[in-house]
Amino acid sequence: MNKITAAITAVGAYVPDFVLSNQVLETMVDTNDEWITSRTGIKERRILKDADKGTSYLAIKAAEDLIAKANVDPSEIDLVLMATATPDMQVSATGAYVATQIGAVNAFAYDLQAACSSFLYGMSTAAAYIQSGRYKKVLLIGADKMSSIVDYTDRTTCIIFGDGAGAVLFEPNTEGLGLQDEYLRSDGVGRDFLKIDAGGSLHPTTIQTIEEKRHSIRQDGKTVFKYAVTNMADASEQILKRNNLTNEDVDFLVPHQANKRIIDATASRMNLEESKVLMNIERYGNTTSATLPLVLNDFEHLFKKGDTIIFAAFGGGFTWGSIYLKWAYDKK
Repeated sequence: MNKITAAITAVGAYVPDFVLSNQVLETMVDTNDEWITSRTGIKERRILKDADKGTSYLAIKAAEDLIAKANVDPSEIDLVLMATATPDMQVSATGAYVATQIGAVNAFAYDLQAACSSFLYGMSTAAAYIQSGRYKKVLLIGADKMSSIVDYTDRTTCIIFGDGAGAVLFEPNTEGLGLQDEYLRSDGVGRDFLKIDAGGSLHPTTIQTIEEKRHSIRQDGKTVFKYAVTNMADASEQILKRNNLTNEDVDFLVPHQANKRIIDATASRMNLEESKVLMNIERYGNTTSATLPLVLNDFEHLFKKGDTIIFAAFGGGFTWGSIYLKWAYDKK
């Protein structure tokens, strides 16, 4: 019997219609297009403007896109993994609601939170369920409504984040394709450098925490950048060494879209030519849990069965890592 591996067999995505460009941000906060572009590579980001719609709306739309394109029967999905840092509400799992809304009536579902590494960690989790032989179809969704936690008077964060969602379907493979290896890490030293200070059990919501704007995301940009550059590049280099891969063996790098300079540093460490480094950060900004599947969706037409793809991400906590995957299909 051939070994079971977990392969991505379908992708889907959704981004809101409203475009928040650098030029619009210039009217909201003390910044400008040249400054934002030179430091981040971002030109615009998408925002879900409807106050009555949360992350679940984005996730449902991305899942429905995948289901329609791949002609998937939702009732055959065994598990829905919801990777997000911005759940609709505390306690009640957003993933469970999403599964019900898309018709995945036979699936169990839960949320997974590791900041910008959530989707990467979710890939590992989905693959483990598939490789166990117990489940046949695992839907992994990465979605975040980052605009819900951004302070648009804080120019250090409001220029970075956007809203969006992406989804992938994992299924068993016996051809040796799919997820090959992973190198995942975390370090609690990052706890205070990228966070939302209040609203959790440590600092529950009070009138004072609201008045002090402690419910928006804050970061020590220089520290986060330093750790991200080092660790994302290290993890990607490590996954190549562990699998005896050279830059020639890699067909594409799918990096977390946080900052173009971080992506460039990772690609440089791997000695990859520009055509192999996939980026859409200029159009979406950092959509946190959604960046990796959005890249897969945007560049799906380039992938060929058997292609070697390296994923890399870095997030708050700190969390980071890299995954080596062999693509399992040619787009029809």
